[in-house]
Amino acid sequence: MPELPEVEVVRRGLADHVLDRVVARVDVGHLRAVRRHLPGPEDFAARLTGRRIHAARRRGKYLWLELADPGAEPAVGDDAVLAHLGMSGQMLVADPGRPDETHLRVRITFDDDGPELRFVDQRTFGGLSVHPLAEAAGGGLVPEPVAHIARDPMDPAFSPDDAVAALRRRRTEVKRALLDQTVVSGIGNIYADEALWRARLHGTRPTAALTRAQGRTVLDAATEVMVEALAQGGTSFDALYVNVNGASGYFDRSLNVYGQADRACRRCGTPIRRDAFMNRSSFTCPRCQPKPRTRRS
Repeated sequence: MPELPEVEVVRRGLADHVLDRVVARVDVGHLRAVRRHLPGPEDFAARLTGRRIHAARRRGKYLWLELADPGAEPAVGDDAVLAHLGMSGQMLVADPGRPDETHLRVRITFDDDGPELRFVDQRTFGGLSVHPLAEAAGGGLVPEPVAHIARDPMDPAFSPDDAVAALRRRRTEVKRALLDQTVVSGIGNIYADEALWRARLHGTRPTAALTRAQGRTVLDAATEVMVEALAQGGTSFDALYVNVNGASGYFDRSLNVYGQADRACRRCGTPIRRDAFMNRSSFTCPRCQPKPRTRRS
């Protein structure tokens, strides 16, 4: 699934193309695309029609469009369109005359007759839904379903010290804590592995044994790798992860450990190891990231 850099690429594209435009019409072509909007597709379309796109926001991996009446500022209780990209969801900006994509699910047209916004989703794991804005636990306005999500390292209000403290409070392994979106958001499997490699830490290290310095090092590494990925358009392993213009990112060429099983570590030359992890995989360098010693009872 897309992680912070990939979602931020999409958010920036939306900010460039749909802000301050008023929705004229919404066409839902597949019910699964709005299944999370419990009142149904007609209500979904009605909640958007006539509304102005005030802002494109993101927290961690979560993306939404704030809606507001012309001349108004969003407030608690106002609507936002929450976008779940899932495994293959795409938010595309397209000229009205362009042929429909094979897996077009939702079309949003605007009253200026300019480019329309299309939600395309091959596997239909993603979707769009409208929710009221609420005060987030860490401050700021977010859609209600993501109010519990922590700030991410690219958020101006992100506190590294608070995040390190939250990591160390968890009674789990460091990689699992990094993936916990209530601790720090935006880090997924790819960037967790890359950050741990840069920090020379093994993902199974207990968080209780993590020093403050190590916690700061791994969070700094996660920030660093995600900033680099963002500069390259994110990580795209296939044609499904694209920006609003349909272009793929190319950070996969810069990955040091993720997906590099049996290849030589770029730092020491040791073959990269792949291990099963939470129905996924973890990739580490056995030399640079030695497993923590098991205490004998």
